[in-house]
Amino acid sequence: MQNNKTIDVYTIVTNRIIEHLEKGVVPWQKPWTDAGLPKNLVTGKHYRGINVWLLNTLNYSQNSFLTFKQVKDLGGSIKKGEKAQEVIFWKWLEKENKETGEKEKVPILRYYNVFNIDQCSDIPKEKLPPVIERSNNPLEACEKIITEMPKRPDIRFKEHQAYYNKLNDYVNMPKMGTFTNSENYYSALFHELVHSTGHSERLNRKELTNNNSFGTKDYAVEELTAEMGASYLKSYAGIPIEQLENNASYIQVWLERLKNDKRFIVHASAQAQKATDYILNIRNERELDLSEAYSEKVVENPDKSPVFSVATP
Repeated sequence: MQNNKTIDVYTIVTNRIIEHLEKGVVPWQKPWTDAGLPKNLVTGKHYRGINVWLLNTLNYSQNSFLTFKQVKDLGGSIKKGEKAQEVIFWKWLEKENKETGEKEKVPILRYYNVFNIDQCSDIPKEKLPPVIERSNNPLEACEKIITEMPKRPDIRFKEHQAYYNKLNDYVNMPKMGTFTNSENYYSALFHELVHSTGHSERLNRKELTNNNSFGTKDYAVEELTAEMGASYLKSYAGIPIEQLENNASYIQVWLERLKNDKRFIVHASAQAQKATDYILNIRNERELDLSEAYSEKVVENPDKSPVFSVATP
């Protein structure tokens, strides 16, 4: 436990929240199964207050945590390079009131460190919670799309998160069995594969290759592109239209970030079509390339604000 009174626990919490917001956490239900409410593996007690949010956003497959001492007491160890997570709590200290001379209790914010069970090794199996996975089955049409994608990035299953790492050019996915159904698994995977088409060795899409931080228009356009592309791929694979509900919700979030500007969705949809064609290895030179037709050629309108114009072929 950390006893250094000079540590600003409020700063620790604030920085953690900002860190997650900057990662672009979108407020809606993830298609993979919940890890459960964060709790201590040994005591079985659930964490409360801000700790629920702080621990839940770490994206571990199971939300069971241990202190360093508890890990050692169980005969386990912490994996090399793993970092502890803070658990915040109030500690009541007895102090003397300088004006009245009476003793009173004052709450002081403190924290201690915990580790997720995924960060540990050699924990006895009988102490670990059972892993519950659905018996989702691969969908042949979806697997064919993935297998035949040209220059496909490596697909890994190391973390309980879905993302595309553009620096090292790989996609990470939660395991299929942790998703609510097979369709949602492929929806998430298609989303990340569309992102990967923007790599400099594929379509070299500026919304991906540029260092666009969360909150910028290019970032939002890239997310729109990925989700619309995922919708196209699901439809191509024959997944029923009813299964596009989550995609529609996701698209709406990013449209709101772009203030429902229809010019951006036209541009994003063109990029999504281009990405989908790349994944499906479709080449049709006679079709108009809308990504160029709706290029970012700026003209002046009466109120001097920049607009998109249709480029002359």
